[in-house]
Amino acid sequence: MKAVSIYTNYGFSLIELLITLAIIGILISMAAPNYQHYVKRAHYSEIVMAAAPYKIGVEECFQINSNLTPCITGKYGIPPRIRGAKNSLVNKVEVKSGTIYISPNSKYGIKPSDNYVLTPSISAYGLTWTTSGSAKDKGYI
Repeated sequence: MKAVSIYTNYGFSLIELLITLAIIGILISMAAPNYQHYVKRAHYSEIVMAAAPYKIGVEECFQINSNLTPCITGKYGIPPRIRGAKNSLVNKVEVKSGTIYISPNSKYGIKPSDNYVLTPSISAYGLTWTTSGSAKDKGYI
């Protein structure tokens, strides 16, 4: 005679639940660093946007002088130097010979060494901008 089980299996076994948790854990461990990098890039956009009025000022200075050497902060339409804005991510903005140097405050995982540099070069149609700095090396821009 064959024994008949009165219990029927309606749920998941412990092994199935553990495998599911392991898969979810692996996916989260892969996604978390990408998310953190994305958040830093989003915050770094504040620094990139801070360069916009300085770029316009350098272009105006170049149109006036036909040369980039006199293009410094606070002269020929270039805005004055920004220093130590406490609530902002931007710590310091300087322009020397048309090149814009921006250094950030230590905030949101961004370090003061993650600088942003815009270098103009003269072309037939005006100025073209080259981006450099450690922020570019880290992929923030």
